Amino acid sequence: MEKLQMHSFQVIGISVRTTNQDEKSKKDIGELWGKFMSQNMFEKIPNITDETIYAVYTDYEGDHNQPYTTIIGYRVHNLDKIPEDMVGIKIEPATYHKFITKGDLTDTAVIDKWGEICAMDIQRTYTTDFEMYGIKAANPTNGEAEIYVSVQ
Repeated sequence: MEKLQMHSFQVIGISVRTTNQDEKSKKDIGELWGKFMSQNMFEKIPNITDETIYAVYTDYEGDHNQPYTTIIGYRVHNLDKIPEDMVGIKIEPATYHKFITKGDLTDTAVIDKWGEICAMDIQRTYTTDFEMYGIKAANPTNGEAEIYVSVQ
């Protein structure tokens, strides 16, 4: 676990409002990933900075047990042109703990790492957290992703 400061950046993508209660998020976020991967979002989102995919968790109503919004998309240069049926978000500068997860990213590697994070005694802010799927996630069944958790 590494603690670092992140500058602001913007993401455009598709979103879902969900909760971790009754494993609803597993279903909702899985369906969101399915939609994202099947609709060639890279060609639909303007001003993309690179091919890294972001999964952003934001608009928490409390802690990780309360409803929140998940956005899957790409980092963009600006939010000037947000396509219909998509959302744009500016992630504000903040302090984050960085975690690495390895293994089958399409199965339980990411979910298991989030389980570990939620069990940790860290001072989360529940503002905006995100995952990054870059070149090391090119083979998602044996890949690596970064998880950034906003902290005080």
